[in-house]
Amino acid sequence: MTSRAGRRAEVATAADRRRVQQASVRAGAWVAAASAAVVAIITTVVVATMFATSRPEHGPTHGGPAGGDWDGPGDRVIDLDDVVPVAILVGVLGVVALGLIAWWASKRAAQPLADALEVQRSFVADASHELRTPLTTLTSRIQLAQHRSARGGDLDRVLADLRRDAAVMDAVLTDLLVASEHAVTHAADDHALAAVDAAAQDAVAVIEPRAVERGVSLAVVAPAGLEVAADRTSLTRALMALLDNAVRYSPAGSTISVVARPNGNRVEIRVVDEGSGISGIDRRRLFDRFARSSEPVGPDGRRGFGLGLALVRDVAARFGGSVRVENTSPRGTTFLVDLPVGRHRPGTPR
Repeated sequence: MTSRAGRRAEVATAADRRRVQQASVRAGAWVAAASAAVVAIITTVVVATMFATSRPEHGPTHGGPAGGDWDGPGDRVIDLDDVVPVAILVGVLGVVALGLIAWWASKRAAQPLADALEVQRSFVADASHELRTPLTTLTSRIQLAQHRSARGGDLDRVLADLRRDAAVMDAVLTDLLVASEHAVTHAADDHALAAVDAAAQDAVAVIEPRAVERGVSLAVVAPAGLEVAADRTSLTRALMALLDNAVRYSPAGSTISVVARPNGNRVEIRVVDEGSGISGIDRRRLFDRFARSSEPVGPDGRRGFGLGLALVRDVAARFGGSVRVENTSPRGTTFLVDLPVGRHRPGTPR
């Protein structure tokens, strides 16, 4: 596992270096070409001005065949008073143009670094958000274990749940690292494959302690064997984000359902709640990063950071899918995740 992670990091680092080097070469080529063009333009304008403002120098006067005077052809005279201001003006404009070109080229050269910093900031924010729910679940499990231990109860089930939750946290972190590498290298997950029911059950297992605290039931309705072209961990954390959001706004006694069905060469996964609907935010901005409702503290007292739904959008887009609000009203909200249907390849883990 460590060697694979090390190789993956080396590949990502090499790709970053290539992008920076390519951007530097392109910037240098642009500056060189622009400099040559500006010098050529300045030279052309100055020479043209010299010719345009020059006047012929009259030749010596002597007697012609008819006994009259004749001015023979001579050299041309250039008036520096006319040429120098034009040369200075063109030179200043050339310096300004080269400055703007150098600024643009340096901006292009620094873009890969800006992209890397953005990915780094996004990873820190995403990791903080993604780990909130598993950590909350772990806290609930530990409290339950302490309660059972004090009463001399059986801890095997609780310990098994704790081990599974820790594995989920590890998988989430690994998937976030992979996703951040893909964001820089633009690599594709061509061989991803996940069973929808298994990913949904994984998400429910993590969210269930919070749902139980709020008196909300969770249900999964997905045909056995239904697969999507997505990574199981990525799909799990997308469903975790949708379920966490639904639990946050669902009243006690309600049910949240994850319903999946095939639709041609696509798979539609709906997360349906019985909450009060979406309010306090423009639905067009709902999946934007850091977009929050005008009521940042939800009914459960937790403060939202506007990352959960943005992460769902990123996961769906990463695997060629999409997510949208299918409908929302005071009777509930339905989020629709649309993903390509999975086609099993020999040797591909399910």
